[in-house]
Amino acid sequence: MVFETHSETDTMAFASRLAPMLAPGDTVLLMGDLGAGKSVLARGIARGMGVTGPMPSPTFTLMVPYEAGGRKLYHYDLYRLSDPDEYYAAGLDEFVGGDGVALVEWPQMAELDVAPALNITLTRGAEDDARRIEIENDGVAGFDPAALSDWRDADGV
Repeated sequence: MVFETHSETDTMAFASRLAPMLAPGDTVLLMGDLGAGKSVLARGIARGMGVTGPMPSPTFTLMVPYEAGGRKLYHYDLYRLSDPDEYYAAGLDEFVGGDGVALVEWPQMAELDVAPALNITLTRGAEDDARRIEIENDGVAGFDPAALSDWRDADGV
């Protein structure tokens, strides 16, 4: 499935609509070039799950945990890994597929191949703030493409 957003606010609204479809044990693998919108999409999902307050990028810490309304969320940014073994040596793999939702930016840096997962690739659109969001579902039971097909109307965007 492919969707297009036209601003950061639009991308956040789209991600917020995706959030309720995710359950503990699900992983969202976020792929795309620098500046493609991976962190924006991750923040939108987190906001949709009820996370409030600042959400700095976990670029230097690799993973930041959150909890909201009894739901756990683990936000990863693996961009700075120099070797896939660093991911496992740090014990970060124990949170993927566990008791929360894992959002993983740059999963290719750890050579992650997990399920259930949504594989999301973001690319820049024709306009500066436009983004093309391609989603491939690999076993996420709650993923509902029909609910995303009308996300703009439902969210008033």
